[in-house]
Amino acid sequence: MALLFSLIVFLISVAFLIVAAKFFTQAAEVIGYALGLSPFVVGVVIVSIGTSLPELISAIVAARSGDSEIVAGNVIGSSLSNILFVLGLTALLSPKRIDLGAQYIYVDLNFLAGAAFILIVIMYDGTMYLAESSLGLIAYIIYLYYLLKTGGGTEEEQPPVQPSKTFSSRWKSISILIASGIVIFFSANKTIESLSVIADQLGVSKAIISMTLLSLGTTLPECVVSVSAALAGKSQIAVGNVLGSCIFNALAIPGVAACFGTLNVPAELIGFSLPAYGGLVLMFYLLTQDKKISAFEGALFLVIYALFIGKVSRLL
Repeated sequence: MALLFSLIVFLISVAFLIVAAKFFTQAAEVIGYALGLSPFVVGVVIVSIGTSLPELISAIVAARSGDSEIVAGNVIGSSLSNILFVLGLTALLSPKRIDLGAQYIYVDLNFLAGAAFILIVIMYDGTMYLAESSLGLIAYIIYLYYLLKTGGGTEEEQPPVQPSKTFSSRWKSISILIASGIVIFFSANKTIESLSVIADQLGVSKAIISMTLLSLGTTLPECVVSVSAALAGKSQIAVGNVLGSCIFNALAIPGVAACFGTLNVPAELIGFSLPAYGGLVLMFYLLTQDKKISAFEGALFLVIYALFIGKVSRLL
């Protein structure tokens, strides 16, 4: 009964986390326009980070509560969920083949490979200290600065983000921003608490549970955004959202979470999951050099993701 109750609490907490993150992002988007920020800045800084808010807050809560291994598992799991599950599903459901522009091949893809390298170097000794994790955060700031300086490519590649019509009043948006932020914080607390109970009940490490259950749950915002964009014929936005989230997960989350304590990386992650993460990022890098992602490649990503989850959860 304790396991079932914890699982229900976990699912409800993740649902609140995702919905609150959506409201937070929409409110922040309206405030950004009210402050005179450009559509591109709103899209890159607010929307892309907003969809990764569940992972970020969960990592901070886990680091504060002493469950730092959850951070490592969630970072690796979320990145692989984005590349293999979200992008695989997006390519499979897209009405036409996804064609990539120069922006994604020569900028985002290279930053993704660099972010993966930095994360692997930081994690390989089993501990992520503040000093080295901060270097990843600096690298993410450089990535953001480059995007803002160059404008993210041509208008065709980066269509202007339209203001959300969900909120009409600036003050109403501020109120919703504060309220949703509070909900995000408490939902993240409940998510981490229930995750710890589930791990204890199943006799599985918290890192593995966070890499499977938590990472899949917290990548749902990216999944909804990417699939919706692909079905609307805006597949490049879908790919940009996935790559941006992966770069944020690898660089920004460890850097911020390490401010609340040293982060431990369990040996079971270093032995299999971390090398698998590096190899799969390399595979994705090489497969997309032809500037397209077909439905067949999307299906391949989904199969590999199922195999990975089966292996780490010992179901296969």
